[in-house]
Amino acid sequence: MVDQEHEREPTAGRVAVRHSVLVHARPERAFAVFTARMASWWPLETHALGPQPVVDAVIEPRAGGRWYERSADGSECDWGRVLAWEPPHRVVLTWELNADYAPDPTIRTEVEVRFTAAGEGETRVELEHRGLEAYGARTDEMRASFGSDGGWPGLLRRLVRAAEAD
Repeated sequence: MVDQEHEREPTAGRVAVRHSVLVHARPERAFAVFTARMASWWPLETHALGPQPVVDAVIEPRAGGRWYERSADGSECDWGRVLAWEPPHRVVLTWELNADYAPDPTIRTEVEVRFTAAGEGETRVELEHRGLEAYGARTDEMRASFGSDGGWPGLLRRLVRAAEAD
């Protein structure tokens, strides 16, 4: 696994956090683990909103689909929507959670993830979480949170471990 330093710079006037990792797996596998097996790497015990225990994180496999969590009691809590679904190369999701990590459809940032072949059986996974200026006065706080080890860098390391596991 090779991590690149995340950036905390505006992208074309938009505030973003970017991070990438190298996965020792083909793009098809990395994409499938990210999208269809999110519960295998997303820390549902700490990064979930609904009634505990949360048992799954779901990305519906189509543009317009939902991105949500499901609790053991069957209740669901939306995180966002699927804007682009291009397996195994790209997925773009909305993140519709406020700065207190509660569902809020008036806050809409974007998470774009690209999966690029990077050699024999390897994939570069590049994630950009952009539009963070939607958090207004809390933009810097959220940029720091998403760019921290508890945010996308740590989450992508977990993705690497799940995608490389047999």
